[in-house]
Amino acid sequence: MLAAFAALRFPLGGIEVFHTDRGGEFTGERIERMLDVFGITRFLSNPGSPYDDAVVESTNRLVKKEPICDNVYTSVERLRSDANRYVWWYNHQRLHSTL
Repeated sequence: MLAAFAALRFPLGGIEVFHTDRGGEFTGERIERMLDVFGITRFLSNPGSPYDDAVVESTNRLVKKEPICDNVYTSVERLRSDANRYVWWYNHQRLHSTL
């Protein structure tokens, strides 16, 4: 989890709230200290409430289903590259049902 924050290409100081589910990677002391250093407020979803992060869960399901599960990856770099290309396509070209 901390490696994901370290890989960001924008300053963390612009983030005010970090909204996540209650997974162990988001509730530990290390992530809490890191968020405190940057003045980021952590907001954990309510226990047993899938509606708190329904959009994120739906997007994660699509990312796993569409580009990831159809490929066999032999390197982390290739996985990252494909994931980045998919996110760009998803945000800029894919037709969304809400539109």
